[in-house]
Amino acid sequence: MKIKEIYRKFIVSLKRNPQSIPLVALAISFVYYSFNLTNISQTTALINAKHMGLSCFVTMLFSILSFVCMLNAFPKRKKPNVFMIALFTVMAILIIYFDYYYYGLIVKSTIEITDVRLFVPKARKVIPIHIVLMIVTLVLTYLEPTIAKLLRKINTSVDIEDNGNIEAIDITDEE
Repeated sequence: MKIKEIYRKFIVSLKRNPQSIPLVALAISFVYYSFNLTNISQTTALINAKHMGLSCFVTMLFSILSFVCMLNAFPKRKKPNVFMIALFTVMAILIIYFDYYYYGLIVKSTIEITDVRLFVPKARKVIPIHIVLMIVTLVLTYLEPTIAKLLRKINTSVDIEDNGNIEAIDITDEE
């Protein structure tokens, strides 16, 4: 019974703030990239190709700034801010582009993988997953109005026990 109530409250909160769905997707993408930043930075230091460090910097910077855009894109009880959504889209596309560029530099490198350099294949796995997570975040951002409509269709009302059998209360003055 408690699980059902927790689920109902969760759906009610999503109904009130459907923009939290793409925000959570963005947070997952950011945290995933941040937790693997050690492997990425070690790979950058080892390969040291042209603009490799810049692409990591831009990806991290725009990942942080995209949070600001996302939080300002959907103000509470107001229409979405189209400029912030467009700015977020540009940042997300640039993140995807620089991830793709970085991935290409890793693939082109002729670094021999040894036990000491296991961070290179790890970074090579992280980048495509980060690209997919950013694409999912973009899709969820643009599907937010549709998701909000679908969430509104879910019945979250609480069934109260039948009060129809209670007799009418007489409140007239009895003397």
